[in-house]
Amino acid sequence: MSLHITKSAIDLGIVTTNGDPMLAFYRDTLGLSYAGHNPMPGGNGTMHRMMCGDTMIKLVVLPETKAQAAPGGIGGATGYRYWTITVGNLSEALTACEAAGARIVVKEREIAPGVRIGIVADPDGNWVELLGLSAG
Repeated sequence: MSLHITKSAIDLGIVTTNGDPMLAFYRDTLGLSYAGHNPMPGGNGTMHRMMCGDTMIKLVVLPETKAQAAPGGIGGATGYRYWTITVGNLSEALTACEAAGARIVVKEREIAPGVRIGIVADPDGNWVELLGLSAG
């Protein structure tokens, strides 16, 4: 069996109890397009939907959770540790994130010819890699 994929992107869910700062980071600092919100089934929390290209980011704000993710980014634990957004304005985006008070965990650097990255932490400590590709 293989999946019959019908959408060119994924939907990514981020669960938090830190709603206002997380929403401000993704919507205002990164500038993701806000698509709306709805209550979670059972009335326990709210899902905010934002678009990153064709990918939907679902920020699920709960009043409490049973556990917190292990801190430390890529080397902190196994499982989903970061995600990547390819941008055409890497330096400007990192400067804006830093000016908004976001923590830059990896400063802009070249990782391969024509490939530059920088990594920023959201208010919960989740890592978002910003990737810039040189035309060539």
